[in-house]
Amino acid sequence: MLHFVLIGINYKKTDAATRGLFSIDEEKNISFTTEAKIKGIDGIIIVSTCNRTEIYATTENTKLLKELFSKYANVEYSILNKNCYIKYEEEAIQHLFEVGAGLDSQILGDYEIVGQLKKSFQIAKKNYTTNSFLERLFNTVLQSTKSIKQETKLSSGTISVSFAVVQSILHQLKDVKHKNILLIGTGKIGHITCKNIIDYIQPLNFAIMNRSNSKANELATELNIISIPFDCLTTAVNKADIIIVSTQASNYLITQSMIDVSKERYFYDLSIPNNIDTQINILKNQHLKNVDDLSKINDETFANRRKEVPKALKIIEEHKAELKQWLQLRKYAPLLHSLKRNLIELKEVGDKIVHEEEVERTIKKIATEIREKRQPTCFYMQTVHEFISRN
Repeated sequence: MLHFVLIGINYKKTDAATRGLFSIDEEKNISFTTEAKIKGIDGIIIVSTCNRTEIYATTENTKLLKELFSKYANVEYSILNKNCYIKYEEEAIQHLFEVGAGLDSQILGDYEIVGQLKKSFQIAKKNYTTNSFLERLFNTVLQSTKSIKQETKLSSGTISVSFAVVQSILHQLKDVKHKNILLIGTGKIGHITCKNIIDYIQPLNFAIMNRSNSKANELATELNIISIPFDCLTTAVNKADIIIVSTQASNYLITQSMIDVSKERYFYDLSIPNNIDTQINILKNQHLKNVDDLSKINDETFANRRKEVPKALKIIEEHKAELKQWLQLRKYAPLLHSLKRNLIELKEVGDKIVHEEEVERTIKKIATEIREKRQPTCFYMQTVHEFISRN
């Protein structure tokens, strides 16, 4: 093992507001990981979602990793220490597999994490901050999630934050079809939420907006709904009965001062950090729910998903075994390379022609024996002896 460590903040220890403090966007991700590599951290990948910010790295210098986390989250070191968890080696590997499977998600079996892991992995590869171990680990985790998706019903049924919004709206309001609904943010979660609203609520008055008006117009055209220019934000919010925000702003997009309290409204903030002023909830006639509130929905689908957990864990163990085999063989890679070179040199000294294919077959046989039989080193001398005898 290469001193594998995980430092993280997640929904189990912190609320949405606190998690927002530790959110790392793509720009910070690149700066963070670049500095980490320069300062000697061998490999690093950052995963930052609404439920967690986790730093996966191969390093002995955990303190440096925490200092960089504190720096780029712009949070005092003592606050990070109070809220973070640290896992090492096998425990960290198991955690990543469970994160990828949706077993550690706030909504059990939430498959959206897979796309987020892939994106984090791609950012790290593009920025050259991975290494062979991290690449193998993340690829194996992604293979595991694919198997779990195909072989279990852990992600079956419709449960996600984007769907929980719809359930909450239908539960809280009557005659919702005739309410004015405004969705702000047309990223992946916003897009899915938009489709869920159309499919399950079928509103007569539904509008979307995005900081990039062209993206909002594109989605509005695709789904045959209304797009409102972003500079009309305050007017649009006060006109709406239901406001859903799924953006990635670093500050509040909707503040108390914007709100006309003469009308009752329901706000849903799907953003981390929060993009709706949390104090709106204390205003007259204004109601606010965030991702933590929406994740508390519990119904029959959750019960069915929980039954699939043992199957998912079994699949994880199978893929972890493959990873362990690779790690075992990787330890012997320098020995095998040296042995290959020496075999060729041995034959050259003996004035005999040796074919590269024959050397490769011998090395592969030894590698297989190491992986499958795990015999003492002296056991493999028999294979070397056979090679010399044949040639």
